[in-house]
Amino acid sequence: MNRMKVAGAGELLWDIFGEDRKPGGAPANVAFHLNQLGMDGRILSRVGKDALGNEIVEFLQSMDLETSFIQRDPIHPTGTVTVTLDETGTPSYLIHENTAWDHLALEPELEKFLPELSAICFGTLAQRSSVSCETIWKILDAVPSNCLKVCDVNLRQNFFTKTQLKISLEKSDIAKMNDGEMELLKPILELSAELNAEDFAQALCRKYDLRKVCITRAEKGCLLVSRNGETADVPGKIVPVADTVGSGDAFSAALIFTELLGIPLSIQARFANEVGTLIATRSGGMPQIREELARLKRDFGIDA
Repeated sequence: MNRMKVAGAGELLWDIFGEDRKPGGAPANVAFHLNQLGMDGRILSRVGKDALGNEIVEFLQSMDLETSFIQRDPIHPTGTVTVTLDETGTPSYLIHENTAWDHLALEPELEKFLPELSAICFGTLAQRSSVSCETIWKILDAVPSNCLKVCDVNLRQNFFTKTQLKISLEKSDIAKMNDGEMELLKPILELSAELNAEDFAQALCRKYDLRKVCITRAEKGCLLVSRNGETADVPGKIVPVADTVGSGDAFSAALIFTELLGIPLSIQARFANEVGTLIATRSGGMPQIREELARLKRDFGIDA
């Protein structure tokens, strides 16, 4: 059976937790989990020609990911992020600059591959450099018109601009953010601070012609709103949290997975919420959970 090809474009890096390190990067996490869900997840990124680059590529290959579109940079190092967790497992990030993923290029083999994509996920962080920003926009323009384009806004530090946010939303079919990012976006996108989450999502759908908007709320669940006014408001679950690194990315992967399968919005929201919650019980953004995901798919009657 031919698996749908889906991609995450942007950062691939190491999350550094004290003496420990784990592979991560939001779009890379999304592609990783789409692969675990049974699709052909591809990471479109760049790492250094260094030991950390070798290690992360070898890890992904050991997890059955195709790595041919992870570029190797002879000058810039593999990206790293220093992660600090608070007492609830909520992370804060120090994202180191001028690393390999800041220099993503649209190489000929990648350009040839893009027409095969059924979905692509991207965010704002990799757009902090003009080189990668230009490449990501070219990628979004080169995918087929029916390719699902998902913007997981992923606001980090000061690595985003109003122009990048607006263009990213204009190029997208679905936008996903957390409730804190929603509040930051209201003034940037010239939307009223008084809007509740559902009204904000509807306003965003209208303003940027989006198919859906998703707002995640950590332990309080999620809200999914479609352009036609349909909504799904799913409560959260209390679970023992290892850390929440990558929970939102796993949620995005589940959202893309169910959207491509044409699954109803209410089931999409519940399934994605379960997947994001599952990741919070594991450490790091790329835990091996293939069996647990297969069980969840069966529980939801998803045959894919």
